[in-house]
Amino acid sequence: MSNGPSYRDALSLRGPAGRIEALLDMPADAAVPAVAVICHPHPQHQGTQLNKVVHTISRSMNELAVPAIRFNFRGVGASEGAYADGLGETEDLLAVAGWTRERFPQAELWLAGFSFGAAVAIRAASQLKPARLISVAPPVVRMADLLANVRVKCPWLVVQGTADEVVSAEDVQNWVKIQHPEARLVLLPEVGHFFHGRLTLLRETLIGWVNGASAQLP
Repeated sequence: MSNGPSYRDALSLRGPAGRIEALLDMPADAAVPAVAVICHPHPQHQGTQLNKVVHTISRSMNELAVPAIRFNFRGVGASEGAYADGLGETEDLLAVAGWTRERFPQAELWLAGFSFGAAVAIRAASQLKPARLISVAPPVVRMADLLANVRVKCPWLVVQGTADEVVSAEDVQNWVKIQHPEARLVLLPEVGHFFHGRLTLLRETLIGWVNGASAQLP
């Protein structure tokens, strides 16, 4: 297990609405078994690739010796274009994932996202067919249309705080139970939407799930 990124590259990638600003966090380990692409929360509510939950996901991946790419959706930071109701943002993710597969052709593709970004990653999973999917506080009711008819066929972790003031933990529980029982749902007691003071718990949850899922693989 790595202790975190050994270096970070600032990237400008070609996207469907123009250039996409991104960061590549590379772990110290030379081997690259997988690469995680991470999506940030809502662009119209100050969501960016520098969000602390997104940063924690990236750091967790690096500690697992997995490079992580986080990027700004269209209209955020230096990324060109304008907000597009999750549909255009899905196209942004597809473009970043395409670059990732070209840059790391031998590595598995993992997708992760927080809040709005979780919904975008879930929607893209049907097309990208990642090896793993991580969804943190997915807005399953507010973005129900975007998530309709989604089929995920890989190990899938859903992390939800029980004290989330933005996304109802009960809604997420019901959504997983009825529509996606194949997902592994982890409820974190007394954790709010932005994981204030609980980022270490999130990191430990992600690392523990990846290590546990790996142990169960043939």
